Amino acid sequence: MPGAKLDENKILYRLRTAPNPDDFGVLYDTYVKQIYRFVYFKVGGHEEAEDIASEVFLKAWHYIQAKKEVKSFRGLLYSIARNCVIDLYRARALRPEVLMGEEIEASDAGNWEKEFQNKDESQAVLTALKKLKQEYKEVITLRYIEELEIHEIAGIIGKSRVGVRVTLHRAIKKLEEMLGRQI
Repeated sequence: MPGAKLDENKILYRLRTAPNPDDFGVLYDTYVKQIYRFVYFKVGGHEEAEDIASEVFLKAWHYIQAKKEVKSFRGLLYSIARNCVIDLYRARALRPEVLMGEEIEASDAGNWEKEFQNKDESQAVLTALKKLKQEYKEVITLRYIEELEIHEIAGIIGKSRVGVRVTLHRAIKKLEEMLGRQI
């Protein structure tokens, strides 16, 4: 993994000094599925998730072109994605007639459902996950579906590492309570 981080840093440096869409394309190809999945879990619709994922990468391109410091490109993407989803929810609040879109299915969740015994079990977890409060849903999604480290999650949601660990622990306990078993 350290080699991958070094390559990312080299690409980011090249993008700041001599913008090249091909270099950005490498970063896009690396992260587009993860960002799409993260957004999809939050909005529930394929078209909206695709639109927001595109917006995330466009904003990341502009951020880099503004020569702002990027410590973690992945962290930057998740922060932008989170803010775009928040903007969408705010817009929806102004237009209450807009519905949530289609339901999230286990097949859209990535590879994490392999951890469960069967598709019914993974669907039960997804259904319970949707019922959690937003803060709990977000940390579980970032940690176990997007497989981010605690320090990365802390940077994305603006909490301390300890705060993230506490929230994650509470979220898992609540999810287990809803499912009636340990996960």
